[in-house]
This record gives sequence, structure tokens and C-alpha cells, in this order.
Amino acid sequence: MITILKNKLSLTVFFLGIFMSCMGASVNKQRFEITSPNKKLKVLITVGENINYTLFYSDQKLLENNELSLVLKNKILGKSSVLKSHKISEFDEVLTPVIPLKFSTIKNQYTNLYLSFKEGFGIDFRAYNDGFAYRFVTNISGEVEVIDEHFAVNFPKEYRLHLQQTPSFKTNYEYPYTHLESGQFNAESKMSTLPILIETSGKYKILISESNLFDYPAMFIKGINANGVQSIFPKNPKEFEPNNDRSVKIIKEAEYIAKTDGKRSFPWRYFMVSENDGDLLENTLTYRLAPENQIKDPSWIRPGQVSWEWWNGASAYGVDFVSGYNEETYKYYIDFASEFGIPYIIMDEGWAKSTTNPYIPNPDIDLFQLIAYGKDRNVDIVLWLPWLTVENNFELFKTFNEWGIAGIKIDFMDRSDQWMVNFYERVAKEAAKNKLFIDFHGAFKPAGLERAYPNVLAYEGVLGMEQMNRATPDNSIYLPFMRNAVGSMDYTPGAMLSMQPEIYHSQRPNAAGIGTRAYQMALFVIFESGLQMLADSPSNYYRERECTKFITSVPVTWDETRALESKLGEYVIVAKRKGEDWYIGAITNNNEAQRVIQISLNFLEGDSTYKMNYFEDGVNAAKQAMDYRTASLSVNKSDKFKIKMVRNGGFTAVLKKIR
Repeated sequence: MITILKNKLSLTVFFLGIFMSCMGASVNKQRFEITSPNKKLKVLITVGENINYTLFYSDQKLLENNELSLVLKNKILGKSSVLKSHKISEFDEVLTPVIPLKFSTIKNQYTNLYLSFKEGFGIDFRAYNDGFAYRFVTNISGEVEVIDEHFAVNFPKEYRLHLQQTPSFKTNYEYPYTHLESGQFNAESKMSTLPILIETSGKYKILISESNLFDYPAMFIKGINANGVQSIFPKNPKEFEPNNDRSVKIIKEAEYIAKTDGKRSFPWRYFMVSENDGDLLENTLTYRLAPENQIKDPSWIRPGQVSWEWWNGASAYGVDFVSGYNEETYKYYIDFASEFGIPYIIMDEGWAKSTTNPYIPNPDIDLFQLIAYGKDRNVDIVLWLPWLTVENNFELFKTFNEWGIAGIKIDFMDRSDQWMVNFYERVAKEAAKNKLFIDFHGAFKPAGLERAYPNVLAYEGVLGMEQMNRATPDNSIYLPFMRNAVGSMDYTPGAMLSMQPEIYHSQRPNAAGIGTRAYQMALFVIFESGLQMLADSPSNYYRERECTKFITSVPVTWDETRALESKLGEYVIVAKRKGEDWYIGAITNNNEAQRVIQISLNFLEGDSTYKMNYFEDGVNAAKQAMDYRTASLSVNKSDKFKIKMVRNGGFTAVLKKIR
């Protein structure tokens, strides 16, 4: 639904407006009101000297008088621009993801308003039941230089902001979240990566992120000396010089943030609005706003779990060989993966003789014999490389395909300027051409490439468990609401050595995780990734066979996701369905008191009975985090169940239909 309102003008102002419009500017303000299909979300858009919008939900003003413009070299789109026409469209369709991380089908229903301007551009506005988005569309001949993009958001009241702040555009996206009142996030504060999460003064949360990010830099957010935030972008790098084996130094930047085709659509800026905290866990706006799949036949892409040797230093014990980055150890990993139905192992840094030459393996291994050994056991190999080695050897995709490699883990990009964003796309295309999947480590968050090229299975862009003592449950509890809410996340869970934070000590090969054993197991259900790693040593997994059997049974793709009970910063309880089976995962923060949360099992089917096998914190888990207990019972949809979690604890279960 949409309405248009015009200001009533006096005769004098009317003729003045005619005169000014002849000069290319108009004081006439046109107002458009666009509402979501369920009529709860409303956006009031004003076109005059500036273009502004105000966001309402259930008649509550959430964001007010926000401004947008696109600054080109010779003109500003959105400043004194002349409106030519508008078009209203309504869409209601069902999307089917190639890699269904949350849902096997996604309802895509929205109202679209397209405003066309005489200066050769337009703006798309979309109102969804769960959010709002806009983007610029230009129709200008030749290339354009984008000097800046102005994204300004104003808060009508003091809000609370959840941010991942970084001191520089060169960032590994591995900083802990900070939590500030909006007035504290000012021009002197460190900027933030996307996504950011806003707690309004009421019950609503607003997640801000972007999608359709192609040939353009990622957006960062900075504070202003008022109650609001605005965008900031890295400039396009022009000249580089060598730095080390996995990076370059930028020695000259352009004046612009992007030089790009003048006939294109720009990234979507979106605001996901949640009435309940759990709604954030079900967010699919990044996917819905991304371009459609570009791979003609994606049937070769196989998401799955992967055994990883780096976190624990390629360690093994209870074996009759010397462990390390050698052939015997990799065979041990392959045998482990084969026994538990894990389709991949990663050979991380150490598989090659040097980090700069991707064609000469470590002389302690026969890579080709390992590839054959793995294939005989239904286990494929993924190879790690720094991005700079990939860039300097772009023909390696064809070579790796010929070798029989399944995918590449590419690391240390640590930038998101236009050049680097384009690197991601070039990699995805070339990898798809050679039937290789990609795991982007040292990466920014998902922003649409993974729908266009579903061979991109995962991104890091998170303070994950490889950071040892920095990966606390107090920080990780925000990940389902923020980082994982925008797409696949390479957190690397699966520690079999579990500790509470006050006694935590970890050093490879005895790498450990903070949080209880049940917490670690629940991460496999809660955290979504198209390439879900098992970070620990096979020796530890063999020792903890009961837990390993459960972990390796957890799917990485899902038909349905249900947020059951969740509270931002405190706890998450989610149920996910694969076929007829349901999995439940729950985690909590470092809360001193035991949490007891009753959930309903009304998501189960009809009159069916299910057997629920579950793992929960043991009675001593608050002190000895390794303590857990397991049990089973029969349940149906009319039942309720109490989940009990100690501090930094968890719970996980699988429910299988028995009749």
C-alpha cells in the first residue's frame, strides 16, 4: 500500500517553485508512504532538497528523518534531485536456496516503490513484514566515480548499540562486540563493521546490514556528535607494495570509494526489525536481497562438516607414528573423517613447502597419494592458501580441480575496499568454473555473493574459537543475533577440552574452549555454516566417542529454523528441522545462577511420537566444564520440557519420529 501527499503552497510559493524547477531544483516536497504486506511496518519517504525517510513499526517511530545520497565526482544524487516518476509493485514469491542454511524455502513478500529522477538515477525502496531496504540504481553512460555514499540514521530517543568496533579499514573482523548507549558512540569513537544491532527504547531490535555487494566497498558505520550514526567507506586502493607472504601494503588511494559502471544497481542497505529477540535468528534478508544463483548446474556443491588440523597443531596421541604436518597424520584425519561420515578434511598452513607456491607440497607428504587415499574412503581434501598466493597464481583453480581437490580455504584478506570485494567475486567465479567450493577466512561478513555463487560455503568474519581465551560465551552469545543472522559463519567449534573462564588455559596441542561440553555441542546446532568445522584432534574425538557421534550427526543445511526462547546477550534456544528429524540447541552466557527455561514442543508434527536423545550440563559443570549427562525420553507436540543450563552452559538434543 502506498499514498502520496503534497504540501499546500501559497500562490507566491507555487510560482517560486515553478521558477526553481526550471533552474533544476524544486522546493516542492513529495511524500510517499510505503507499508509492509502485513501493514505493521511503515516508511514515510520525503523527496525535496534532500531525500529522507522515517521508519515506523506498529505506529511506533523507530528511526526518523534519515538521509541518503550518492556522491559522484560531478554531482550528488539525492540533493536537489528532480523526481520524474514513481512505480509501485507488490511481490509474493517463494525462493528455494541452493544451500539452505535456515530454510529450504523462503517466502519473499514485499511492497516495492521505485522513484525515478531526471538526473539519470532511481531509488528502490522495499517494505517487508520483517524489515525495510533501499538501494540506488543509476542509468549513466560510461563509468562513474563514487566519491562517497551518505547513509545517515537518526534515533528519536537514546538507544543501545551493539557493535564490532575496529580502529582501521584493515581489519580481520575478529573484535569482540561493544555495547554502548547511542549518545556514547560519537565522532571520536572507533568505527564499526556491519552488521550492527540497535535496541530501541521499546521492545524492538533493528539489525542493519547490506546485500548485493558487488564492485563496491563494504560499508562501515561511525558515530556522530548527535543521536545517530552514518556511513564511512574505504577508498579504492591504487598502488601497492610488497609487505609479507600474505598481504600487501597500500601506498596510494584514489579520491573515490569506487569507479564502476554507470548503469548498475548499488548495494542494498537494509533494516531488519524484530518484535522478539528470536526473530533475529530467522533473518533471511541478506539472501532475499542478493542476486539469484549464477551457477548453471550447482548440483556438484556439497556442504558438510570438515575435520581441521590447525587448531590443535595437527596433534595425535595413542598412535604409533610421530604426529605433525606429515602424511601419517593426514591419513589419521582421513580415517577419522571416514569413520564418522565427515566428507572433508582441511590441510591448513603447512601442507605446502612454502606459503607462496601452491604447486609444491610439503616434502613430508605425498599429496596425490593422500587425495587418492581420501577418495577411497569418501573423504575429499580442502587446501588452505593466503589470498595473495591465490591472486598471484589464479590458474591454480584449474590445477586443483585436476588434482581432485574439493575446495579452498582462502585467508587473510583483511580488507573490504572495492578491489578486495572484486577479488571475492573473481575467486567465486573461477572456483565455480572449476567445480571448487570456497571458505573465505580472514574475511568480511556475507553480503550476497554466496547466493549468486553458492559454492561460497562459509566466511569467517567472526571472533571464533581459534582465538582461544578471547572466544568467550559472553561474546559468542551475540553471534546468533548479529553475525550469524546475516549468513554462514566459520566459527570452528568442537572443543573436547572444556573449561570455565576463571581457570581457562589453552596452548596447542592441548587447545581448549571456554564453556561447558554441552555448550560446545550445542554450537553445531545453533551456529550455521555451509562448511562446519570440527576443530579438535581426532584423538580427543575418539576418546569422547559419545559426543562425537552426536556432533557428526548434526546436518549443516536445514529445512526449517524455529527460534524457541531467546534473550539478547543472555541465552538462545533454537530448533531446526532436517526432513522429519528435529534438533534443539541452547547456550547461555556467564550468568552465575543456573538457568531453567521451559520450552514447548508444539513445533513437532501432528500426533507423532518422537524419541528425544539429549545432552545437558552435569551437576558439576559450573566448576568442571567437562561434566555432562545424557538421557532420552519419548515426547510429542503437547509436551513441555525444562532446559537447565549452568553458567557458560548449554543443551542439545535430537528428536526422531518413532511412530
